[in-house]
Parts: sequence; structure tokens; C-alpha cells
Amino acid sequence: MTDILSITPRPPGIKPLLEVKNLVTEFPLRTGIFKAVNDISFAIEPGKTLCVVGESGSGKSVTARSILQIVDQPGRIASGSIVLNTKDGKSLDLAKLDPRGKAIRAVRGRDISMIFQEPMSSLSPVHTVGDQITEVLRLHLNMSKAEARKEAAELLRQVEIPNPEQALDRYAFQYSGGMRQRAMIAMALACKPQLLIADEPTTALDVTTQAEILDLIKRLQQTTGMAVLFITHDMGVVAQIADDVLVMHHGVVKEYGPVDQIFHTPQDPYTKMLIGSVLKLEQKAEIRLARPPLDTSAEPILDIRNLSMHFGEMKALNDVSISLLPGETLGIVGESGSGKTTMGRSIMRLYEPTGGEMHYRKANGQTVDLAKLEGAELKAARRELRMVFQDPFGSLNPRMTVAQVIGEPLLVNGILKGKALDEKVCHLMEQVGLDPAGRERYPHAFSGGQRQRIGIARAITLNPRIIVADEATSALDVSVRFQVLDLLMRLQDELKLAYIFISHDIGVIRYMCDRVGVMYRGKLVEVGEAEKVCNNPDHAYTQALISAIPRPDPRDRDRSRRFRYVEPAHTDTSNVKNGSSAR
Repeated sequence: MTDILSITPRPPGIKPLLEVKNLVTEFPLRTGIFKAVNDISFAIEPGKTLCVVGESGSGKSVTARSILQIVDQPGRIASGSIVLNTKDGKSLDLAKLDPRGKAIRAVRGRDISMIFQEPMSSLSPVHTVGDQITEVLRLHLNMSKAEARKEAAELLRQVEIPNPEQALDRYAFQYSGGMRQRAMIAMALACKPQLLIADEPTTALDVTTQAEILDLIKRLQQTTGMAVLFITHDMGVVAQIADDVLVMHHGVVKEYGPVDQIFHTPQDPYTKMLIGSVLKLEQKAEIRLARPPLDTSAEPILDIRNLSMHFGEMKALNDVSISLLPGETLGIVGESGSGKTTMGRSIMRLYEPTGGEMHYRKANGQTVDLAKLEGAELKAARRELRMVFQDPFGSLNPRMTVAQVIGEPLLVNGILKGKALDEKVCHLMEQVGLDPAGRERYPHAFSGGQRQRIGIARAITLNPRIIVADEATSALDVSVRFQVLDLLMRLQDELKLAYIFISHDIGVIRYMCDRVGVMYRGKLVEVGEAEKVCNNPDHAYTQALISAIPRPDPRDRDRSRRFRYVEPAHTDTSNVKNGSSAR
């Protein structure tokens, strides 16, 4: 391992805020010792941002938890040092402290704070947000109840939560995802820590909310001078916020250096692969470029007219009209709550639409309205319209083997059984790039990318004509993401499929979609060719969405291009540019 001081030169006599040397964190297993973090070293300067990147299972989160001695049992720090150099000139080796002792508890929250990936599970559901923030203040700063409440309201104001006095008395479930993450940041910053550890704090957020959270952390960092250890697998975010980057893979450091060096002159093949995977999603897929142009004069395979879906007073879908051509990939993009998933589930009739028509053209040319089908007719239609879900683990039955999961549609519909079914399952697994030898294993024995391939194999089992893919790659690492996208496009050519591809990732939409529809609060606000919408959108909301995407180049950090979309009063967003129901 290269000496970290040679990688990060600093003026003589100036100590880094945090210095990690040769850290090993291990988990004893029945089969031996698993080193989740294996001999890693790095340093963080005051006021600087170090981004730790790598795919799932690389050891990023275990590294962060090791610093605060909150590694899940039976994990433990086996060797190495984690030296914190405090403002008062003292040096403290956190690795030598008792994980349950007073000394480390005094550091947590006061000197080093942490924001976790999922704010809903890390905020207490039975205490108000105000109670949770005031507890931190009273514990570390010995404030009175009134002083702590006043300071808590000020902290919520700083993180731009509206009406902070009232917001203090609400519970976490009454906050949106972005507001919960802001509340977590307020709590983490309560004691003005010297170091903020942020573990994937924007992964579950929309791109616009993510941009605001990143701006907020940067602004607070500039005013307080704190250092940030930011863990992420999003290389676009890294390019925008990092001073230094640590690339991890299977618990070891692959590369470590200034952000510009990592992006523009990477040395390690793994780093080059990560950067290449991100840049690949900045353009059209090669498979798409090699295809002949779509026949835009063809009759739509699916024609949606004035589709509405209401949940009580809320209009999740409000008069949506759009068409899908044979062999086309239609992207549907928008933030959480825009109605994307509701639209996909309404097409599949997992939801009963409140109003509208969905005209599906069968292979024999006959047209049926999916919104009105019942019984056997609906069952027959569902053989030709299949769905790939967002969560590749939650959508697979954990008690069924992979062979049973993939073969179930054929068995239930009485198409195949016995040896013929087993042969078909083997063929389907080969089609999606999986080894048929593993068909008797259960879903938990496969990685996220492999599980998504199992979901795709199940979706194509009945030779469908349309597949609705709902955020099918959002849970995957970037290197696996484009492999799954390429697989979907290859299957599209082989099986003559049409896709409705739901995503909040513009990069994914640009990579594989022919056309894209942009949704905002249940309405389609823009429809057009993917190239046009992704690069030169007409609607102000689409422009705001595009402007919030972090560019994967540290030399392009122009925040002035970004703006928030403010919906004009009494506007009718149904007048869609480029035509909503027509081509």
C-alpha cells in the first residue's frame, strides 16, 4: 500500500483532520474470516470533501461505520489506526476505543456526525423530529429544553424546511423523502461537527432533490469549515463535489487521488471501467444506432387515451394520452410522485383506472380496450403484456427456486411441464446470460444484477409483445446497469418487443429510448424524440430536470445552469408540446 502522505502532500506541520492507516475490519464466518475492509489508508483535510466510490459490496459503508465504531455485530476492527486530530490539538485513535465506551460516544454527534442512506429507518417513528434533534443538543451541549428547541428550529430553517416551528412537532412519516434527508442533515449538524460522514445520502432521491441536498451540504461546509466523507456509487455526484476520491473494490483501495486525476488520468483498470460505464450512458447505445429507423407510419401497438387514476382526492394520473409503436422503446420520466409507476401498473391492470381507454392491437390486428377487459380476456392479454419490477429481490418469491420462478408462467398457463419445461427454463436463462446450472438455487444466492436478469427471464417466458419495465435498473450498480440495458435491447431485437421504460434516470432514457414522455404531478408535460427531449427540451419542468443532472466531469461544475421549476398559477399542463396522443 502506498504511503498516504505521498499521495496527499500537505504543508509541513499541518495534520489532517482524520488519518486512517492500514485499517482492517473483519467479520468471522463459519467458513473463516471475511475482511470487508482490507488494509486501507486515506486522510481527510479540514474543509475538504473525500468521496469513497465503488460498487455494492466494496466495503464503503463498513469503512464509514468503522470510523464511528458502529460496525454491525459480529464485525470488528482487527488492526490499523483511525486518528482524529481535534481542534484543541489532541490526537485520538478511534480504533482503540471501546465501541460502547464513553470516549467514542462523546465523539459521535459532536466531533463526527453521520447521515445514513435511508432516513426513514434511521429516524425514530415514535418520536417527533423536534424531539430527536433536541435530544442531540441536550446530550452534547447541555442546553435547556427551551434553548434546544429554539436551536432545533434554527437548524431546520438552515436546511430549508418550511415552517420549522410547526415541522418540529411532526413525525418522520409526515415528511417527504427529501425533507427526511434534510432533517437527518439538521440533526447531524446540530453540534457543528468537524467531520460529516454521508453514506449514500442521495441514492433514494430524485435528481432535483439530490441537487438541492448537495448544494445544501456544500453551503454548510463553506460556512462551518467541516470536512465531508461522502460515500456514493454515482460518479456524476463525485465529479461535482469531490476534492479527493478513494476507489474501493472488494474491501481494498484500487486508486486514491485528486478528483481530476481520477476522472481524466485513471491508472487502475477498475477505475477506468467505472468511469467508462458512466460515460457510456452519456450517449445512445450502439445497438440502437445500428438499427434501421422506426416505421413511424405503423399503427400503434398500444394507444392510451385520456387515462386517469385517482386515489381519493389525489389525481395520480390526470388525462394522460400517449401511443407506443411496434418495436419502440418509449421512456417515461419524472420525479417520485409524478405518476410514472401508476401509469405502468394501470396499463398492466394491477390498478383499475378511474377513466380513459387503452387500445391494444393484438397480433391478428384486432383491437381491444385493456381498461375494460375482464376474466379470461384479461388473462390472455396479460400473457402478451409483462412487467419487470424495480426491486429485483422483492419481486421474486424467496421460497421458490430460480427454475420455479422462471417456469411458473408456463406451468400456470398449462403450456409446458416436466422435461420440456426444464429445457425451456435452461434456454431462457441462457438468453439472459445466466448459467442454467444454477437453476435449483434460490434468489438470495444471486447478486442484484443476476436477480434482475431472472426477473427479465420470467417476463419473456410467454413471448410477450409489450414489456413495462418499472425502474428496472435503478437498484443496480452503474457497471451492471448498462449490461442489463444492452440485454433488454438485444432481447427486443430477437423477440420483436415494444418497451415502456419507466425511469428517473435521464442517462438511461437517453441510452436506450426512441421517444420519451415527461410526467409532472400526474400529467404528461412533454413528449418527443429522446434525443430532442434529453438535449434540448421545450417545457420548463423538463429543463429543470435536465439542469439538475450532475455532469460526470470535475472540470464542468457550473451550478449557474441549474434552476428550480416553479409551477405557474392556474396552468393547464395538458397542452403537451410535440403531441401527446399523436406521434
